[in-house]
Amino acid sequence: MITISADEAGQRIDNFLLRICKGVPKSHVYQVLRSGQVRVNKGRIAQTYRLIEGDIVRVPPIRMAERDESHVPGAEFSILFEDSHLLIINKPAGVAVHGGSGVSYGVIEQLRAARPEAKFLELVHRLDRDTSGILLLAKKRSALTNLHEQMRDGHTDKRYLTLVHGDWQNSRQHVKLALHKYTGADGERRVRVQADGMASHTIFNLLRKYGQFVLLEAELKTGRTHQIRVHLSSTGFPIVGDDKYGDFALNRELQKADGLRVACKRMFLHAHQITFTHPETGKPVTIKAPLPVECERFLTGLQAVNPIA
Repeated sequence: MITISADEAGQRIDNFLLRICKGVPKSHVYQVLRSGQVRVNKGRIAQTYRLIEGDIVRVPPIRMAERDESHVPGAEFSILFEDSHLLIINKPAGVAVHGGSGVSYGVIEQLRAARPEAKFLELVHRLDRDTSGILLLAKKRSALTNLHEQMRDGHTDKRYLTLVHGDWQNSRQHVKLALHKYTGADGERRVRVQADGMASHTIFNLLRKYGQFVLLEAELKTGRTHQIRVHLSSTGFPIVGDDKYGDFALNRELQKADGLRVACKRMFLHAHQITFTHPETGKPVTIKAPLPVECERFLTGLQAVNPIA
């Protein structure tokens, strides 16, 4: 018997069960729901029922797979902001935000391991493994749902820095290309431009040219998977170091230093700024994350090679 707290209220019963019954197949969770074995305040409920603070949920005995979490090393990351509602970190490139798809664990599992006393800690959004920068986590369910609403309604301003290759001309350019998610032959999740895909909108601002390379700021107006990467690749400006949608020959070339230019061994995409309304105070909050050292060094090398650009 579980009594629903204020932080747990507002979520659907099926999502609540999926969260507390980790290791149990989804099909089994829905089967016990449909069969009426799960009760709320002693009554049967639909799987779409939204929990209310004080509800008493009866969860039947369920055989759960044993979970060995001892191998997850606790880790803290560079903290940009923290209070009782939010934790905002500067995620390094090469680290997944969560386990799955061949990754044993990610940022969320490592933070939970490092903070065993935390009653609630959930990702507000995601970043690709090879993207660095601002990552929001909620420490209360009310903060999570509030920020999800802000993102869904377009009330957050998320901006990225990226370096592309090509002859970019416009100081400000809108890209509106519908995107479709699919699974490639290798089993990896991929995205392509497709007329009947999800509407997607990115605005690119030109910041500086370095010869054949251009530093851009990307404003996300929608938040589709791999949106910035595919919008740039599809318009002929692949992101430097992008191993999925980029210029593979150029990437191999840039992985080796050449005179004053240092090597670039990562994808040059960094979530550098976000503005949102604080879920508790209602005040606007702007968080910035400086460009990683390895990216700054690469730009310095490009500037040395192209001093007039």
